[in-house]
Amino acid sequence: MKIQKNEEYIVEIIDNGFQGEGIAKIEGFTIFIPNTIKGEKVKIIIVKVLSSHAFGKIIEIVEKSEHRVESDCNTYKRCGGCNLRHIDYQETLKMKQNAVQSLVNKTLQNKIKVQTTLGMDKPYHYRNKAQYPLGKNKNGEPVMGTFANRTHEIIPIEQCMIQNEQTEKLAKIVFDFIVRNQISIYDEKTGRGLVRHIVTKIGIKTNEIMCILVINGKQFSQEKELVEYILKEIPNVKSIIKNINMKNTNVILGNKNINLYGDGYIKDILGEYTFKISPLSFYQVNPIQAEKLYELGVKGADIKKSDIVFDLYCGIGTISLFMSKYAKKVYGIEIVEEAVEAAKENAKINNVKNTEFISGDVEKVLTDLIDNRKVIPDIVMVDPPRKGLDDISVNNILKISPKKVVYISCNPATLMRDLAKLEDKYVIDSIKPVDMFPFTSHCEVVSVLQLK
Repeated sequence: MKIQKNEEYIVEIIDNGFQGEGIAKIEGFTIFIPNTIKGEKVKIIIVKVLSSHAFGKIIEIVEKSEHRVESDCNTYKRCGGCNLRHIDYQETLKMKQNAVQSLVNKTLQNKIKVQTTLGMDKPYHYRNKAQYPLGKNKNGEPVMGTFANRTHEIIPIEQCMIQNEQTEKLAKIVFDFIVRNQISIYDEKTGRGLVRHIVTKIGIKTNEIMCILVINGKQFSQEKELVEYILKEIPNVKSIIKNINMKNTNVILGNKNINLYGDGYIKDILGEYTFKISPLSFYQVNPIQAEKLYELGVKGADIKKSDIVFDLYCGIGTISLFMSKYAKKVYGIEIVEEAVEAAKENAKINNVKNTEFISGDVEKVLTDLIDNRKVIPDIVMVDPPRKGLDDISVNNILKISPKKVVYISCNPATLMRDLAKLEDKYVIDSIKPVDMFPFTSHCEVVSVLQLK
């Protein structure tokens, strides 16, 4: 049976994939259908056919899942940000646990049972950072919002259920000022126009707010008036920054920041530590869950006062500081120089004296610490980017054989690949998903490994 584009079928959803999409089979041929739930029967139209699989779109739900809920957002289907918004929250936590378990079963010798996903008590308005692109709609009118899924069309957002309400209000105030004062808006096709993005950050615990205006130029004439307008409307804005980005690129922030108001940073508190957040520094987008994630990692590491700890991909030193309280010394390694400077400053702010932060490629710095400086850790904490660990780092970990490895991952697939390389020498004690991004298919995982 040949599956044809634009043909209609009634199918049963037999599973959900890693992006939350439903999976159906038509005579053994796999069809992926967004916004469907395992157990549902749906009428679909085929929108794309490839040699190994096809993609379908719902026309009608014939039999509805008990876990289906009415979405509380008008734009989620087009935006693609919250691709699980049609599913009951508790069920999304089970889906994430099952997705990680499926990878364990396929990849590891030790078919360890994945623990239940650590969810949020209130999974709404949790993001502390927002990036709003500006552009023109089909009628040539200014718009601000979010890109429609897989396109560069901007969907205006009335209310986002995962963004912070204060910073959403701030972005609307700034956009209103830009439109009223007829400040030109960037056109990515021509490379002309001034304002590209409005970026906002907030310290969830401190309530300090940062506003970043990304512009395709050096200045605009109403800078002073904009600052006054923002502060009048939202007095807890602590920093207003002009970010220069004149490159024809999808990268949002340029490298040059000019302070229009404030010191150019805000502070937030994670656990018992204060962190400085600058325009370019990475800071967990959901700090409420980040705190729980780090506590899980530190508890799993079971650090003793005599222990030397390596924190690979340490960022601005968040988890390094969490571990410093229990360890003899923590070495943090990170390739982004600005993040390392921030980590050093964060250690100073918190009066932490037993950390050392080193800038450079993790594999090179790790090799140098072990081979040249003869520093051998008792515990290694890793939190790599989506691509996971490189082979040099894996081999270095196997060579020095720390008693514990705690692996925090934002990509369960590369996590399992790396655990498979380590499990001859290590027992995998636990694997626990943490829901850092409720109502999205994204899943963070903490895994604790013990030397055999």
